[in-house]
Amino acid sequence: MKNILLITFIVTAALSLSAQPAVTLSKNPNAPVLTFEKTVIDYGLIDQNTNGVREFKFKNTGKSPLIISGAEASCGCTTPEWPKGPIKPGGTGVIKVKYDTSKLGNFNKTVTITSNASVPKQVLQIKGAVRAPAPKEEAQ
Repeated sequence: MKNILLITFIVTAALSLSAQPAVTLSKNPNAPVLTFEKTVIDYGLIDQNTNGVREFKFKNTGKSPLIISGAEASCGCTTPEWPKGPIKPGGTGVIKVKYDTSKLGNFNKTVTITSNASVPKQVLQIKGAVRAPAPKEEAQ
């Protein structure tokens, strides 16, 4: 009988705790804001083994320094580079993304940016298609 009462108490307590309203965190009005000029870069159709570096330009439109703590690519064929120091309010920066253009075919990759901004994770996208270069004609 004691076991039944104990189980009933535990189940009732668990149900009442799960019924509590979710706590919402208030946003910091002074937080940095990471604002990109664009979040998608379309390489279009490019030749194999050509320059695969593109730049995502951004601005800190917030009220405190922005610190980018990391940039993670969706695969090993994409390499991101980002500023390691703080970006002051109103300051700008660039995240460089290099795609390995030795691989033929279509690509659609992402880079996830982690920072102290009001939105701590943002996703950038690169896409396009790599084709074999046209054969060069011999000079006569």
